[in-house]
Amino acid sequence: MLNIEITPNDNALLVSLGGRLDTTTAPDLEKRLSTDLEGVTSLTFDLENLDYISSAGLRVLLSAQKQMNQQGEMKVLHVGETIMEIFEVTGFTDILTIE
Repeated sequence: MLNIEITPNDNALLVSLGGRLDTTTAPDLEKRLSTDLEGVTSLTFDLENLDYISSAGLRVLLSAQKQMNQQGEMKVLHVGETIMEIFEVTGFTDILTIE
């Protein structure tokens, strides 16, 4: 189960995720982002309540990062220990801006 809360603010978008971002839930997030990123120059992911992320979830973040490289900036906030370990093992700490 993944809880997706998207808060638009002018050209900025805050995406708060809770639960599990895996092969079952990643397509939902990908679908939401495909329409919501139009015209966005600042994308922020809040992962405070995210318990788990799989390779499918990482692909969605990578895809969003690639799109934001062309139209603005993306950062990731409140990364928990478990998710941070996954980011470190996969090299995502070098790709994402984590605050």
